[in-house]
Amino acid sequence: MKKELDLQNWSRKEHFEFFAKFDEPFFGVTVQIDCTNAYQEAKKNQYSFFLYYLHKSLAAANQITPFSYRIIEGKVYEFEQVNAAPTINKPDNTFAFSYMDYHEDFEAFSNHANEIIEKARNIKGLGPATDGENVIHFSALPWLNFTSVSHARHFKSGDSCPKISFGKMHMVGDKKMMPVSIHVHHALMDGYDVGMFVDLFQKLMDGVAT
Repeated sequence: MKKELDLQNWSRKEHFEFFAKFDEPFFGVTVQIDCTNAYQEAKKNQYSFFLYYLHKSLAAANQITPFSYRIIEGKVYEFEQVNAAPTINKPDNTFAFSYMDYHEDFEAFSNHANEIIEKARNIKGLGPATDGENVIHFSALPWLNFTSVSHARHFKSGDSCPKISFGKMHMVGDKKMMPVSIHVHHALMDGYDVGMFVDLFQKLMDGVAT
């Protein structure tokens, strides 16, 4: 389900009209996320750490309203729920596209996601395109402790979905840290909104927010 925003009375009307005309309207940041508590929790319960942090990032995105905004035919819509469209690494070192519904309950999400992952790893080629506009494009680069990321994009596609990439977990002192790259459409949100997302994502990873 989605609802159209009233652009004429939206506080970001001028921002939207300004950035929507850009050839490249996305901006991005890379931050370091403390994974210490989340990694311990995942291992204690024998959870996939990838699915654990993917679920936490989806939980954060579904609580930060601008992450549910999408541009469709020049209009802005707010989706009731945001789901995941992650790339899945395959045995031949290529990847496939996938689509996962978000569930608040991690067990339900994990069971659903594991089925999708198994299918994606055995499919030929890239697999199906993502299902709908209400997704976040996720990717994992567990081989790289990156400091920034850029994305291959077809500028004329009108894509407005956020893009989040996770890097290699590494030790900083006694903490397990992971770089996370976040790219979002500037016509739909600003640095403040990304900051709110990062803050909530970190709290969810720490286990101090739900």
